Amino acid sequence: MDLHVSVGERGDRADRIYRELRQAVLDGRLRPGERVPPSRELAADLGVARSTVTTVYDRLIAEGYLVARRGAGTFAAAVGGRAGDRAGAPAGHRPAPGAARPAPWWEELDDPLWREPLPIAYDFSVGSPDAALFPADEWRRSVAAALRDRRSRSAHYGDPAGDERLRAAVSRRIALSRSVEADAADVLITSGAQQAFDLIARVVLRPGDVIAVEDPGYPPVRQLFASLGARVVPVPVDEHGLRVDLLPPARLVYVTPSHQFPLGGVLPLERRRALLAWAERHDAVVIEDDYDSEFRFASRPLDPLHRVDDSGRVVYVGTFSKTMLPSLRVGFVVAPRSLLPALRAAKRLTDWHTDGLTQAALARFVDTGAFARHLRHATRAYAERHASIGRQAAEQLGEWLHVVPSVAGLHLALLPREGVALDSERVAARAAVAGVVVQPLPRFGAGEPGTRGQGAGGRREGLLLGFGAVPAADVPDGLRLLADALARERPAES
Repeated sequence: MDLHVSVGERGDRADRIYRELRQAVLDGRLRPGERVPPSRELAADLGVARSTVTTVYDRLIAEGYLVARRGAGTFAAAVGGRAGDRAGAPAGHRPAPGAARPAPWWEELDDPLWREPLPIAYDFSVGSPDAALFPADEWRRSVAAALRDRRSRSAHYGDPAGDERLRAAVSRRIALSRSVEADAADVLITSGAQQAFDLIARVVLRPGDVIAVEDPGYPPVRQLFASLGARVVPVPVDEHGLRVDLLPPARLVYVTPSHQFPLGGVLPLERRRALLAWAERHDAVVIEDDYDSEFRFASRPLDPLHRVDDSGRVVYVGTFSKTMLPSLRVGFVVAPRSLLPALRAAKRLTDWHTDGLTQAALARFVDTGAFARHLRHATRAYAERHASIGRQAAEQLGEWLHVVPSVAGLHLALLPREGVALDSERVAARAAVAGVVVQPLPRFGAGEPGTRGQGAGGRREGLLLGFGAVPAADVPDGLRLLADALARERPAES
């Protein structure tokens, strides 16, 4: 094995080598049973006498950090952090008193969607597609074809806007499925939707500008905007989505009109028109996040904001994270031509371009019809789960919660029945102990840790049930355990 040991130019080299090797055992860089270099080899690498290394090895063996095996060599022993070892933490993980510190925002930031590190038996987390539905064989053929294509193996950096074939495939796909009118030149490929939001904010905002966001809504978006120096203002939503009548003057508004996240409402046409009129009055930009409307189980979707926008105010954002896999990290932006040069420049400065091989493979996957076939298969599977989990949740959890009607996506929202006082966080924590992952609605409100301030609508209780990652056969048992957690909570009648 290769082992880096810093011996310095002066001082007791044996002592320095001893401390470095001892720390490597304690912090796990040398795992139990892993062979250390022979003394002659390490001495040559470090430029010290062999006797110096053998003295160090003998001391570490005597103290129990190394184990010598006759004829086999010297190996790291199974030891944990000991008293006086500073918990075994490597030096790089222990901030010195005068070490560099991040800006205060980053030290205060928490992840509201982080889940307890407990064994998971029933995963009802939101935003997770079923990896078992992923068409691995067809995707493998697309990747192999991309590898054979010399254009995918270029030695040069690619266009920051993305692979032209994928941009054309995206423009055709969203024209058919979402009535979004765009040419390939209007599309910019990103590393997931989160990067799309980052790029848009970078080219539109000035420090201190106001961004209006839905409350409850998607926490990583609020945190991203705040990290860029914007003043994030939460705006309440109701069963139909964003309350456009409550929007403050702002430079940017983020909205999920096709399937409000997380409550599931669909923004009515009159509110869509009102939002576009508001944007024109305030010289504002609207981010339309169409994160999961590919999975629609009832009714014809309304035209997206982008289609009814006549003034060039809407930036449409989509992603393949739900329809394919989040690990592919491919999203896209359809932007007004007035913003595209700046977005392309921001993409170049951020990471130059999204992975070219993945883009080429995805373009082929869409063009051959494999994506459409996968989407039809996945939509049928999710539609069955959507109906099943809604029915079973009503049966098993109906004493405390009612299911919010929803016609799309990969999750359902459950709100307390009238007169039920519910501590969603406590219920979720009790369910987690039983192996059930369910996310409490308050984590999606604007008052979660790291975003400064309470939501405009106050704390809203409820639970979210994702059905993308949980097998259908496991739903009844998972909901039964969740019902047990609710029963133990014994919400008081008001």
